[in-house]
Amino acid sequence: MQRPEGSDVELLQARYAACIDAIIARVGKNLVLALPLGLGKPIELVNAIYARACQDTSITLTILTALTLERPRETHPIRGRLLNPVFDRLYANYTEPSYAQAVRENTLPANIAVREFYFKPGSRLGNAGAQQNYISSNYTHAARDVVAQGCNVVMQLVSQDPQDAQRLSMSCNPDTSADVVQRLVALGRDFVSVAVVHPDLPYMVGDAEVSADQYDFVLDTNASEHGLFVMPKLPPVSPSDYAIGLHASCLIADGGTLQLGIGAMSDAIVHGVQLRHSRNDDYQALLSRFKIDSRWRDLIAAYGGCDPFVEGLYGATEMFVEGFWQLFGSGILKREVYDFWALQLLVNEGVCQPQAISADTITAMADLGVRELRGKDFAVLQYHGYFNERCQYCDGYIIAADGESVAANMANPVSQRFMAEKCLGTSLRNGKVLHGGFFLGSEAFYRGLRELKAEARGKLAMCGVEKINQLDFNPRLYQAQRRRARFINTGLNVSLQGAVASDTLESGQVVSGVGGQYNFVAMAHQLSDGRSILMIRSTRMEKGKARSNIVDNFASCTIPRHLRDIVITEYGIADLRSKTDEEVVKALINIADSRFQSDLLRSAKAAGKLAADYQIPAAYRENSAARIRRDVAWAQSRKMMPSYPFGCDFSDDELRAAKALKTLASLPWWQTVLLTLKPEHRSAAARNVLLSLGLNTVSGLKDRLLQRLISAVVKRESTL
Repeated sequence: MQRPEGSDVELLQARYAACIDAIIARVGKNLVLALPLGLGKPIELVNAIYARACQDTSITLTILTALTLERPRETHPIRGRLLNPVFDRLYANYTEPSYAQAVRENTLPANIAVREFYFKPGSRLGNAGAQQNYISSNYTHAARDVVAQGCNVVMQLVSQDPQDAQRLSMSCNPDTSADVVQRLVALGRDFVSVAVVHPDLPYMVGDAEVSADQYDFVLDTNASEHGLFVMPKLPPVSPSDYAIGLHASCLIADGGTLQLGIGAMSDAIVHGVQLRHSRNDDYQALLSRFKIDSRWRDLIAAYGGCDPFVEGLYGATEMFVEGFWQLFGSGILKREVYDFWALQLLVNEGVCQPQAISADTITAMADLGVRELRGKDFAVLQYHGYFNERCQYCDGYIIAADGESVAANMANPVSQRFMAEKCLGTSLRNGKVLHGGFFLGSEAFYRGLRELKAEARGKLAMCGVEKINQLDFNPRLYQAQRRRARFINTGLNVSLQGAVASDTLESGQVVSGVGGQYNFVAMAHQLSDGRSILMIRSTRMEKGKARSNIVDNFASCTIPRHLRDIVITEYGIADLRSKTDEEVVKALINIADSRFQSDLLRSAKAAGKLAADYQIPAAYRENSAARIRRDVAWAQSRKMMPSYPFGCDFSDDELRAAKALKTLASLPWWQTVLLTLKPEHRSAAARNVLLSLGLNTVSGLKDRLLQRLISAVVKRESTL
């Protein structure tokens, strides 16, 4: 490992250049570069190697990655007045990868290719180059596919242990990086691995921790120009998303396991879970208002709950979203898991109390089938405090502090007595409340992780998705840890047969990617008490018209019909598991927007899936956006569903401006004309809003009209 020192920008660039020279000298000019998904890309070094390939066309550069993080841009002239200054503020010290612009504009040089297995949703629609270079892969297969593409260079942004420069953490991205390296080593392929230390990246524990000597090069970064990407908090949670989240929140079982993705619907779930825990009367009132408690009482009783959390939740999630951070801070994410299968089962069953280990647990482990302990079994149990620090393991024997030893056999009565007297610990320790593969969020989220105390940090473990997204790595352990699992994801649409499209349009155009969704849906079916929940907005706008997202058929599929489980729209819950096609069709039509129910009913009858005389129950024929808006407005008037449950990046004036622009866009043309004819009254609030939009001083008729309209809208809203 080479570790240059110094952080001067020119010196850093020189060292990056030297690193690239060394890479080429080692593996040649055919560079196949693997970069982590999302945050973990060392952008400064990536830009340097991209620039080198642009200058030297004898180099062939292939970049293998996912979720390239690009600075948002608003091209609409009016919305851009509000949003672009906000983006300038949020991304003042973020530099996006140089290849991103070339991919957007389809201008990559002939000697450079970028291949991704996941896009920012919608960002590459209509982009021929990106669509042609997309790799469709389960998250658990991503490392395999990267290696199969010929990877010979691995780069990773890392954090450094403040107390030990030789200890690094893959921090935000242990998801696939270690798996890629292990596969390359197993193949005997020559490759170069590079770590770039970023001072703002939180130091995370668990499998994320590595020794610096695992890398060929460890470099620094210019953090002032290459800050961490932050997820903007700008759009409010919509009424439909709040309704979806509320339905999902009551299917989460106390003492269970949770997986969430990113987005407004997940924020709505987290807010609902927090209400359920800390403001239960309000939560019960919401369930009643939305008729959730009456319509899905049996389903909630069987798989979820409406009461505050006692045991709490454990997170097993490929993405450590900010919502989990909120649940951690609220004392809801608190169910600790342990890395020995029998110990975990005993904790689940209440036989082993984490605060007080009893001798009965020794015979209980034997009853579960534990016999001779191996060295690694003993090490795990001692790490978790089951065995005290004074005893040791050697060649099949446990040695007590006084030097006496006994066979490490949990079923041997002599060994049982010996362990009970001399080897047991007093309480369990080092439990984990979350296993995550990668994280991405706001600056406040990153800062919170950086400032965590050691004990709290130790409860949040980052590791590879080969462990999180499936059971294969250690089935007995993961089945024990992931009890009552609720794996919650989103889809684009669902067919009346229960097949869900989440990543690709009928044309074959990729919206995002399958990511880990298939993994979690399949795992939910493997777990005896696990459920997959797919959230789908009932409608979408297409060319100015509402379209149903519950469809009779769709020529793209992410989750096949034979893995159908629970689907939620803003109008309710469809429990599809173990149901007949007729039952599935009925359940899905019941949660469709009522404007489209007749067509869906007709289609299902024509396909022979429903009896000719079947009618939709009256209780489900009033599924309208207006009703959802009324219910959410009722909740908001009682401070139960704030537009921004976890804060936003707009200032107060920018929020007023956003509201004014939204109101203006919704007005019919004749009202807009009337507003321009009214005498202008520019209040202090209006002046501040105009200033935030850059409309305080204008020239030109169009801008003057816009200035007048904004002033009028702000005045009108202030009187409501």
